[in-house]
Amino acid sequence: MSRRELDAAGITDPALRAAYTRCRRLNARHGRTYFLATRLLPLERRSAVHALYGFARWADDIVDDHDRHRAPEERDRLLRRLESELAGGLRAGAGDEPVVRAVADTADRYDIDHALFADFLSSMRADLTVTHYPTYADLQGYVHGSAAVIGLQMLPVLGTVTAREEAAPHAAALGVAFQLTNFLRDVGEDLDRGRVYLPGDLLAAHDVDRSLLEWSRRTGRRDPRIRAALVAAEAMTRGVYRTAEPGIAMLDPRARPCIRAAFTLYGGILDAIAEQDYTVLHRRAVVSRRRRAATAAAGALRVAGARWLTRPAHRAAPAGGPATGGKEPVR
Repeated sequence: MSRRELDAAGITDPALRAAYTRCRRLNARHGRTYFLATRLLPLERRSAVHALYGFARWADDIVDDHDRHRAPEERDRLLRRLESELAGGLRAGAGDEPVVRAVADTADRYDIDHALFADFLSSMRADLTVTHYPTYADLQGYVHGSAAVIGLQMLPVLGTVTAREEAAPHAAALGVAFQLTNFLRDVGEDLDRGRVYLPGDLLAAHDVDRSLLEWSRRTGRRDPRIRAALVAAEAMTRGVYRTAEPGIAMLDPRARPCIRAAFTLYGGILDAIAEQDYTVLHRRAVVSRRRRAATAAAGALRVAGARWLTRPAHRAAPAGGPATGGKEPVR
């Protein structure tokens, strides 16, 4: 399938094809939920999404260093080198590092604002030294770079039926919603790395602090105050999803099934957390295979419907229809 995606995108240079293929593998290995949703995109757009995700994953792996082999100073050096390589790659539309080469080519093809990548790397650097966020306002500064910019990078690839500026706030909110979902799902694993992404003011409102979280993680015991804080975090996250959802109808009809599937699957993580009674400090909540398969099947039907709507015979659609740039209802 990777070869077909590259052919459809018009990517012919062997080195560039290899770079995009590497990004696709990173997406498939690390972004199971997102990779499944990406399969619902038109063939010619998938490689660009793989490049954007692959670069983000590459930087994130430097910061997190899951095997803990690198000292913070080494991670900082590697991140700065990546930043330098990216700056050069974006200027030239190429790069020596395959992941940088692919993302620079994508940025050039889709005219993605280079400042979005700088904001992303700024948040990645914060992970080297910042271990908690006292307020939700503080956290918003971080998630702008770690998540909102991903939604904004994606927008030119997905395409819109409205002015891009109208869709942008919703795209940014969707990136943040996905990130907040990950924070809630991974609160135990992040705690093991010395980080707490749940905002301090939300935790304090329920008389929860880091030491209580660490006690629960260490002993496997539960506390009603922690559960109440996690319920509040879920409610906060669902509010961001509500802000993001109207943006799906603003996308190119052929891109909507992908984003709708991602929206459903990530929302399903919140459902799984609630169904497991907020035991995220002790086990990871996952969306069942059955639900993932059902979401994929529904997405495939939406893809078929979008292709039917956008086939040549419908280019002369009535005013307000997809061929004239009007808003098509989400199916």
